[in-house]
Amino acid sequence: LETVAIKRAFGDYAYKVPVSSTKSMTGHLLGGAGGLESGITVLALRDQILPPTMNLDNPDPECDLDYVPNQARKAKVEYAMSNSFGFGGTNGALLFRRWDG
Repeated sequence: LETVAIKRAFGDYAYKVPVSSTKSMTGHLLGGAGGLESGITVLALRDQILPPTMNLDNPDPECDLDYVPNQARKAKVEYAMSNSFGFGGTNGALLFRRWDG
């Protein structure tokens, strides 16, 4: 479902947006997940490194976006989005922009 949502939100540009999930490394942190994900997103902007989705070895053919499997990737990161999907439909998205100061 996340792949479909990304495609709907970004259209054809979705195929140019790297996608990763750190939940594969941290597990589900329940109420703390959004805070940790936000911190990781800010670090990706600062360090210009995309975190990997661990154990992504055989993705479904319908999941055809630019995923970051198993190993971090250097990239020019100017903007990043962190999505949080909670139990019961509580969802949120934070958008961040790189700042050089």
